[in-house]
Amino acid sequence: MGVIQDFLRYNRQTMLPEIGNAGQEKLKKAKVLVIGAGGLGCPVLQYIATAGVGTIGIVDFDIVELHNLHRQILYTEKHLGHSKAIIAKSVIESLNPLIKIDAFQEKLTSDNAIQIIANFDIIVDGSDNFATRYLVNDTCVTLGKTVVYGSILGFEGQLAVFNHQDSKNLRDLFPEAPDPKDVPNCNLNGVLGTLPGMIGTMMAHETLKLIIGLPSLRNELVLFKTLDWQFTKLKF
Repeated sequence: MGVIQDFLRYNRQTMLPEIGNAGQEKLKKAKVLVIGAGGLGCPVLQYIATAGVGTIGIVDFDIVELHNLHRQILYTEKHLGHSKAIIAKSVIESLNPLIKIDAFQEKLTSDNAIQIIANFDIIVDGSDNFATRYLVNDTCVTLGKTVVYGSILGFEGQLAVFNHQDSKNLRDLFPEAPDPKDVPNCNLNGVLGTLPGMIGTMMAHETLKLIIGLPSLRNELVLFKTLDWQFTKLKF
């Protein structure tokens, strides 16, 4: 029954010669940790889950609030006040009951980062602050883990892959985190809800490519300006 379920669920992607049954098996065996179940994390979680990534971890200590709903598409008004990690786990399980979801309802800190990250193959960084981004990066460098990085501000987004098969990491691009006083506050600057959907989907796409072994970003930063559809790829 399991083989038939897998075939019926995933056959539209296994039909691609670049994926096939071998690629689907890689997805099934993969373990991906998503840091942040917000604007970026929601589409990442949806797409890697429905593609068949076998084990997915979700790290988020926050609760669902009304202002989240225009862009954090896993949640509805009935989820207000509840844990994002727990709700995201429940919703994703309903999308694909064939996979395993682990929810970590806690803030990622220097005390727990190694313990949580060590159990996963690829770390998707959908966090919204530099302290967490650098903690994720430095922990992944220590553990030899690949990081899929994405960020958004206003109408612009960024995408990169760090620390994959001896590639460069976040500190090679930005050696030190900026002073918090010099960084635009997302809560004050705002974002159109579709932007994190686009960048998050790109992060999910890159994650699936990495697992399957398809060509992926290497020492490159993608800059995506959506007001005039400028798409730039910078080497670093």
